[in-house]
Amino acid sequence: MKSKAIIIDGKLISEQIQNEIALEVGKLISNGGKKPHLAAILVGNDGASETYVAAKVKACEKVGFDSTLLRLPETTSEKELLAKVQELNNDAKVDGYIVQLPLPKHINEEKIIDAIDYKKDVDGFHPINVGRMTLGLKTYLPATPAGILELLRRYKIETEGKHCVVIGRSQIVGSTVSILMSQKNYPGNATVTLCHSKTKDIKEHTLQADIIIVARGKANFLTADMVKEGVVVIDVGITRVPSDKSKNGFKLVGDVKYDEVAPKASYITPVPGGVGPMTIASLLINTLKANKKEVYS
Repeated sequence: MKSKAIIIDGKLISEQIQNEIALEVGKLISNGGKKPHLAAILVGNDGASETYVAAKVKACEKVGFDSTLLRLPETTSEKELLAKVQELNNDAKVDGYIVQLPLPKHINEEKIIDAIDYKKDVDGFHPINVGRMTLGLKTYLPATPAGILELLRRYKIETEGKHCVVIGRSQIVGSTVSILMSQKNYPGNATVTLCHSKTKDIKEHTLQADIIIVARGKANFLTADMVKEGVVVIDVGITRVPSDKSKNGFKLVGDVKYDEVAPKASYITPVPGGVGPMTIASLLINTLKANKKEVYS
């Protein structure tokens, strides 16, 4: 059965946003403004983190930002990392920065996030920014949920009065996007059901959903029998599974069994190329906001 769904192209939208930012940076500089500067701290050499940070640096170059990458060894102590965080807090040249997660097990992530100056927290993880988001105040939205909202906005997908089911309750995606989708806004004004590992019969909820956002972290979790015709499906998951058809021996799949679900959907994000590219675009948007003092003057 061939898909009738409109494929939500995150790669294309991310490129559009980066082009828009590049134009804005050009104007900013020609008017004598300061070039936006994004910094990142990377502790250790986690493969996925390496890839993500490299993509961030490349994106900064593309849009005309300055970028700084601070590489610290796996053996860095919590005290040493806190000192680096303090350095960036006090560095007037840096508009915003991120501490790439996950951190090595001997470092308390919560303590590090708390130490970041919330005015420079372009990842949107600091408790003050999370609180402001929950209250619907101006803030830096976490990159993945902000990217999801931008995709819905750019594809003009109706959300008001719709039943949105979110699967997964992590602070990074699920819980946050469930709050944003229920707020008085566009995208938003949806009736939201948040499902998680303790939800009984998730299928009962997903079959009623007009919009499903899946951030479960389990390959091919959402299947065709769990969705109704015309559903909008946003797939946040990304898992490596073995494949004898690719050179490197694996392929990337999402939380949605794409070939099965796409024929029933009205809109669907692919994996890769859907939500993923939007996270970097969102981070750049937040850095530009920090530079222009749009959230905190």
